[in-house]
Amino acid sequence: MPHHKNLMMMKIKNAEGVIRDDKRRADALAILEAGIEAVLPENVVRNSVRHEGNKLYVKGCEYDLSRYKHIYVAGGGKASGTMAVELEKLLDGRITAGIVNDRYGVDVKTRIIKVHHAGHPLPTEDGRRGVKEMLEILSNAGPDDLVIFLISGGGSALLPYPAKGISLEENIRMTDLLLKSGARISEMNAVRKHISAIKGGQMIEYVDGATIISLIVSDVVGDDIGFISSGPTSPDATTYENAIRVLKKYDIYDRAPASVKAHLKAGVKGEIPETPKPGDPLFDKVYNVVVASSIIALEAAAKRAFELGYKPLILGSGIIGESREAGLVLSGIAKECLKSGNPVKPQAAIISGGETTVTIKGKGKGGRNQELVLGFLQNYTPGITIISADSDGIDGVTDAFGAIADGTTLERAHKKGLSITETLKENASYDFFEALGDLVFTGPTGTNVSDIRVILVYED
Repeated sequence: MPHHKNLMMMKIKNAEGVIRDDKRRADALAILEAGIEAVLPENVVRNSVRHEGNKLYVKGCEYDLSRYKHIYVAGGGKASGTMAVELEKLLDGRITAGIVNDRYGVDVKTRIIKVHHAGHPLPTEDGRRGVKEMLEILSNAGPDDLVIFLISGGGSALLPYPAKGISLEENIRMTDLLLKSGARISEMNAVRKHISAIKGGQMIEYVDGATIISLIVSDVVGDDIGFISSGPTSPDATTYENAIRVLKKYDIYDRAPASVKAHLKAGVKGEIPETPKPGDPLFDKVYNVVVASSIIALEAAAKRAFELGYKPLILGSGIIGESREAGLVLSGIAKECLKSGNPVKPQAAIISGGETTVTIKGKGKGGRNQELVLGFLQNYTPGITIISADSDGIDGVTDAFGAIADGTTLERAHKKGLSITETLKENASYDFFEALGDLVFTGPTGTNVSDIRVILVYED
């Protein structure tokens, strides 16, 4: 384990403007920063992967590199570029070739592994081109080779390769419908796996018997590897039937592209093969390893909260549901702390993770974390500061990391004539917090372990 001083740090760009000389705001940001820093790819790769001589150690498992003729690297997601940089340092000179798909704007320097830029949250042609190049590299792999996949959240969009008969445009349209539907990530990915030629474990079919190690940064509640980036190297427990059920549940089946419906129906009838399932011999030489997840971030945040004089309480890393409703529930818990000292006495830091959803009905701009904070404010009591942010640095389709609120927020909103009810109706949380100067900005952090929320409860 490296000492803390060697850890890579994360920077909040507008920290001073957001803090406004307020200790609680400064503490909330410091606690959140500690959580993100614990799961930055540079730090987790260093803590999980070691290379000594011909031996590669991954979370306690040993691999003899002298057994492999070549080492290839592939993958994608919002942490793949920074993971590639760290992996190159570890395996200096031993990598034959590699490519990963990361977001536009990610600026990292690699020597051997190509960092190809693509779109998120909607797939792009650049993404498809990157996957095509990846498959060309992987076609060189054989039983005497090692392939290391770098997989992280965001790969579902960043690694588009539609199944035969589905165009990229139709894939984009389907993704857009899913994103706006309010479906959970696991439900969305059940669909995405079944309209892809590489997701749901199908990527393994392009690697001819090579040994595979997947280093995975989890952004999925429960760390189910089958759903992280739609599981390109993981067995898939979902079916074509599940995919159709999701589309019908969220009333988007009728609006889905005809090619998508035809493909899913053919799958149900058995006219095209299912994705590879658990127990398939295809995965005999596949080692999927989660190197970072939400709970690691929450534990680091709790440690920092304790150092700052708060009693930390981790509520859980798996909070899901509609963002505004989750905000209301969290405000009820914070109020109870003030009123009765349950479940933790002030001064307290209530820390949680997970990934809530926003069912978009309005025409405004926002993100799930900003909407959660807005939901929290519907039931606000003085003596509480809340910050909620997306660990990847980009909340929803905005450029904000998240939003912060405290006892001054409602008063300032009232003076500006801002209505929480109207803002929620339009899903315009970004505009609300922008007007108040309460948006937090980091830019892409290079990691992605879903969302982190810090609620400070104190008696001033």
